[in-house]
Amino acid sequence: MARRPFFAANWKMFKTIGEAVAWGRTFRELTRDVADRDLVAAAPYTALASLAAEVKGSNVGVAAQDVYFEKEGAFTGAVSALMIKDAGAAYAIVGHSERRRIFGDTDASVNRKTHVAIANGIIPIVCIGETLEEREANQTFDVLDRQIKAGLDGITGEQVAALVIAYEPVWAIGTGRNATPQQAGDAHAHIRSRIRQWFGGDAADAVRILYGGSVKPDNVAELRAQPDVDGALVGGASLDPASFFAIASRG
Repeated sequence: MARRPFFAANWKMFKTIGEAVAWGRTFRELTRDVADRDLVAAAPYTALASLAAEVKGSNVGVAAQDVYFEKEGAFTGAVSALMIKDAGAAYAIVGHSERRRIFGDTDASVNRKTHVAIANGIIPIVCIGETLEEREANQTFDVLDRQIKAGLDGITGEQVAALVIAYEPVWAIGTGRNATPQQAGDAHAHIRSRIRQWFGGDAADAVRILYGGSVKPDNVAELRAQPDVDGALVGGASLDPASFFAIASRG
């Protein structure tokens, strides 16, 4: 089956409210006639509502960069699924490598966040990927297996089909390095094979698997040429709307 391409911009800790609105205004004009792919911008919490208002009625969706797994309570600094949905987010990035490495997210917490996102009608973009040390030790597929099995534990095949997986080799994020098309293709094929094995053929055929890691306008076409690469999760190159548009349109 033909999977609809998916491109997500992850701004990380960049952009004030005004900058986010300006990005949204420019990007919605650039993509006015683009209807054959899903386009999403993951803004900081502070800019979610303003960005969502700016792109409302367009073909641009809004994502949060994380979500907490409790509904409400004494969790200072946390933001719930209900809150991000109320702010206008339809998606949430879950388990990004920076959340795992800097803030201590685990496979178990990724699983809880994925469940709570789905329960609140938010599409999770679940990130998985190996470190440089793990790749050099030939542990890439073992790491991916662990993250898929633990991160998606208790998720049904139907739910897996509707979410998005982002493969992001940690060694390629923000480093200027990126996996070769063959390396990306092999990892994506492995991920899809495990989804087929553990969640069924329908889920494997439907789930979108994105590549993330120093994606730029000049390398996205080669990456997307791999049969199991359905789009990209873009960091630094997405801060400029014209650059992100070039990636989304060339891919």
